[in-house]
Amino acid sequence: MKIFLTAAVIAAGASTMALAGGHGMKPMVEAGDQSVENGIVSARTVVAEENGWLVVHRTDAEMKPGPVVGHAPLRGGKTEDVAAILTEDVAPGDMLMLMVHSEQGGTETGIFEYTLGAKEDGPIRLDGKLVMTVITAQ
Repeated sequence: MKIFLTAAVIAAGASTMALAGGHGMKPMVEAGDQSVENGIVSARTVVAEENGWLVVHRTDAEMKPGPVVGHAPLRGGKTEDVAAILTEDVAPGDMLMLMVHSEQGGTETGIFEYTLGAKEDGPIRLDGKLVMTVITAQ
């Protein structure tokens, strides 16, 4: 009985690890308000179904994605502490939308090709909603 139970626990652990690898986990972004003094915005955790991008958009109270001000590559699966280098000045109080984008539709793999409204390396959606979170720069 003890051997069977141990095998069941090992199998359950292997299933959990497979889910954490992006197979079955829902795409998401987790981040909090943070200082941008160092020119970087970080997400604590990002889950993506495939390789893609964590993209930092400007936003405001209307919560619509605006211009891109930073991005970082993502591996498919769960990634901790994803840091995106800001390509424009961001001031304390600015709202930023951290969003998962795909690597699909572009002409070059590994090169971020998205421009606002384009399909190349565009945002992914889960149940019709963008996979993102909004933070305020400190």
